[in-house]
Amino acid sequence: MRKRMIGITAAVAGAVLITGGTVAALATTGGETDSPSDSSTAITGPALERATAAAVAAAGAGTVTESEAGGDEAAYEIELKLDSGGSVDVRLDNSFTVVGVAPNVEHGADG
Repeated sequence: MRKRMIGITAAVAGAVLITGGTVAALATTGGETDSPSDSSTAITGPALERATAAAVAAAGAGTVTESEAGGDEAAYEIELKLDSGGSVDVRLDNSFTVVGVAPNVEHGADG
């Protein structure tokens, strides 16, 4: 009986990680900067949910690969890896209204 309970608990924990933890895990990788003077931070909680919903509505289905609050270009920014291929940066204002969508251009090893 104990082994079955452990198996059930592990399965539930795995399901939680897959469904809810993915966004949280991805959000913690957001806000990475190349500049030490950049004061932006990763978006979390309900703000991340609202920003993600707005980004997906504007750009199409995809996965958040980075998130940023307080950047230089917008109140919020979501980097979205599109299910259809490619990646975009979606910029939002304080009301989570999309103010810009641009193809994400990755910097090479040189910059």
